Amino acid sequence: MHLKDRIILGVIAFVQLFANPMYSQFVSTVNSPNLDSPMVTDESIPQVKWANEIKAEDLTEHLSIIASDAFEGRETGKKGNDLAANYIAEQIKNMGCEAVGLEKSYFQPVAFSFSKWENTSIYINDKRFKHLWDYLAFPAKNGHDPEINVNEVMFLGYGIDAPAYSDYKDVDVRGKVIMIYKGEPKDKKGNSRITGTSAMTDWNTDLDKKLKLAKEKGVRLVLIIEDELKEILFQNRRKLLGATVELGIKSDQNAETANHIYISTNIAKEIIGSKSKKYSKIRKCIEKKGKSKALSLKAKTEIILDKSLKTLDGRNVLGLIEGTDKKDEIVVVSAHYDHLGKKGDEIFNGADDNGSGTSTLLELAQSFSLAKANGNGPRRSILFMWVTGEEKGLLGSEYYANNPIFPLEKTVVDVNVDMVGRVDNKYKDNPDYIYVIGSDRLSSDLHKINEEANDKYSKLTLDYTYNDENDSNRYYYRSDHYNFASRGIPAIFYFNGTHKDYHQPTDTVEKINFKKMAKVGKLIFHTTWELANRENRIIVDGEVE
Repeated sequence: MHLKDRIILGVIAFVQLFANPMYSQFVSTVNSPNLDSPMVTDESIPQVKWANEIKAEDLTEHLSIIASDAFEGRETGKKGNDLAANYIAEQIKNMGCEAVGLEKSYFQPVAFSFSKWENTSIYINDKRFKHLWDYLAFPAKNGHDPEINVNEVMFLGYGIDAPAYSDYKDVDVRGKVIMIYKGEPKDKKGNSRITGTSAMTDWNTDLDKKLKLAKEKGVRLVLIIEDELKEILFQNRRKLLGATVELGIKSDQNAETANHIYISTNIAKEIIGSKSKKYSKIRKCIEKKGKSKALSLKAKTEIILDKSLKTLDGRNVLGLIEGTDKKDEIVVVSAHYDHLGKKGDEIFNGADDNGSGTSTLLELAQSFSLAKANGNGPRRSILFMWVTGEEKGLLGSEYYANNPIFPLEKTVVDVNVDMVGRVDNKYKDNPDYIYVIGSDRLSSDLHKINEEANDKYSKLTLDYTYNDENDSNRYYYRSDHYNFASRGIPAIFYFNGTHKDYHQPTDTVEKINFKKMAKVGKLIFHTTWELANRENRIIVDGEVE
């Protein structure tokens, strides 16, 4: 190929690369270790000496307890979770970690509310419709209302009340069941009937705005006609199929929104019944003239929303290694210790997820405690934090981020450890690896520090595949570091990838690679050491997502 042709093709490739919307601005490559330079192993260097206190046999001892049947899968709000919290607290107390907060405790109480349907059903004209098939109702977003028996459903257009368009004009809806469309009214050209242009209002996307209005108007129940029930179910299976867990003490009495159910077009047709012509006429009037009219639909309607709501107490476990001259600046090292609990007679022990991270943090705390006891304490304070409720939606770390023991503006970084004890299929022949996620999202310093620590002390393969912002797994958003990163605090997440035992009762201790786990722990130690002892706190030069 001639030089001119090569230049032309090179320019085309360059343009295509940056024109491609899938181009990743964050590192997503695999960084193999530089084996030409020797690894630093001299134990006269304090950080090498104390890193070497992270040992496979000690990790084995911790994890064999944490992931044992006695801890019953460590589900948030259950006995096994409390047993795990007590074990962690006892260990860090014996190590010499300090209790924190005004009450000087190793525990940060976290209240959780569990809500689920005990019974829910819909009968229209004595015809039964099935939950998760003909309709969907979220227990966490609805109050307990076990006996709804009415003979009228009010069709109320889009359920909007705005100066340019209102479905509520001259209509008394107190105590009534209403049926509405999602979105907002449009004309034949697709323009909003509220703005008169192609620009839509927040009525179009903010369902809560409609539900708050319905509550204010005294509506008892809102039926939302939805033609994408399967998609909603797919996206919200855990919230709909099991108990929903939320932070805080919830009460139906304090709900800001009206009770509401997403219904299929089949249910809507049954409710409309013989008034289909009047119903169609109102739809056309809304479209052509932007004027709505309520329609009373006579339908025998029986709905059960029998909900149970319980409040349970959980605990984050916190231990501090106080720093020296920069002790007001905080380095957080986190891992979640909860898992899935028991399902019938099966125990989901969660050895890798996240007994491995829990045990690694215990060893990290031990090493930093020994360093401090021998005159090598960190300059910045290090807060070791084991959070609960991760499997319920990152709830324990969210609670801490909303109620921090130490100011978030003084929090330099979060180092998060979630699943570091196994080897996935990609690396079955090379266990000395770790996936690194988030290191360059908010701080180029953080990324560089981890790279340099690995090159100097660990020689692991660092795989950034899951750091790509186009990663379909979206792991960056799925572990506890994200509750720090979303608030502008740089975060790095260490992860071994998934495997066939992920979230299965077969995730057990005998499948853990403790030698690999210790090597990863040492890398985390060296990175944390540098973060805690460098002269300047790391820069924040990325944008919060």
